[in-house]
Amino acid sequence: MPREVVSTGNQLAALAAIDAGCKFFGGYPITPSSEIAHEMSKLLPKVGGAFIQMEDEIAGISVALGASMSGVKSMTNTSGPGISLKSEQIGLAFMAEVPLVITNVMRGGPSTGLPTRPQQGDILQAQAPTHGDYQSITLCAGSLEECYTETVRAFNLAERFMTPVFVLLDETLGHMVGKAVLPDKDEVEKNIVNRKVYEGDPLTYEPYNVGPDEPAVLNPFFKGYRYHITGLHHGPTGFPTEDAKLCQELIDRLFNKILAHKDEIESYEEFMLDDADMAVIAYGSVSLAVKEAIKQLREEGIKVGLFRPITLWPSPEEKIDEVCSKFDKVLVTEMNKGQYFKEIQRASGRKAETFDTLFKANGRPISPAEIKAKLKEMVAK
Repeated sequence: MPREVVSTGNQLAALAAIDAGCKFFGGYPITPSSEIAHEMSKLLPKVGGAFIQMEDEIAGISVALGASMSGVKSMTNTSGPGISLKSEQIGLAFMAEVPLVITNVMRGGPSTGLPTRPQQGDILQAQAPTHGDYQSITLCAGSLEECYTETVRAFNLAERFMTPVFVLLDETLGHMVGKAVLPDKDEVEKNIVNRKVYEGDPLTYEPYNVGPDEPAVLNPFFKGYRYHITGLHHGPTGFPTEDAKLCQELIDRLFNKILAHKDEIESYEEFMLDDADMAVIAYGSVSLAVKEAIKQLREEGIKVGLFRPITLWPSPEEKIDEVCSKFDKVLVTEMNKGQYFKEIQRASGRKAETFDTLFKANGRPISPAEIKAKLKEMVAK
């Protein structure tokens, strides 16, 4: 049976991690995400897991990666400034193919910015959180329920593709208190994904000797299978190499293991689009305001629909193109200066001036009234 709870988004993300099988959390508190760490400190000991608060964000992700290397599902949590600090170790996770879930409760930036106010300023950071060539997976919750379901999905994707996976909330969702209807716990457990394990002869084990669109198979440390983990370019055994062919194949595989399986990763919502005359593209907590505005406008006879990407990276580019091709009037609204708007333009091939936009980067949410006013302005054009 579905579970009805009254909770915050941050608390639900922590509960989701536990239900997904997380057994280790390493991190450092930062507004507005600290409640996730606080909940994990209470929940993990009850399931035989371990929680540790480190001296800073860098140490927090380092211990989480170490736990993951030992075969344990692991998590770290932060906000935008913390991602900046974790950047180097995030790169190690991409290169060495160490699964990790990273929740980011976004706030105003850059730098320390607006710690207690909402913003969606980390969208481009989530696409490219560190230097080099790789493909990131980023999920963005748009409701209290999705603070739970997308965190569960993040653990499954991290284990399936052996990579760090980001879950974006924002201050609005993280601190919002309300009723959420969660999937049955038994149903969640039936669909849990665990990383592959090599069970052959330890002497022939090569963790990175996999197909061109497959993730590495990293057996847990201390289980008798010896291999090397490095941030350097490496060959099948994990040991460093400068061989041009092996280096190219490695980076190509880091791309292909994600892009060749986008159908397993992409997710989006279409809300009242079927009979709409115009469309809004929004994500995260902004989409809640958009839905309220759409309901009010439809009572006035104005038919508007919403397209909401849930997986931001890799983007559902084909669906974005389809939506932008169907509607002449498209409003893009974000709590930033248009970070995802760039991707919408790229995916659709439409010029910026063919869209209407509503952007705010002052730490204040975009209200249904503002969205209604903008859409009415578009109708009158």
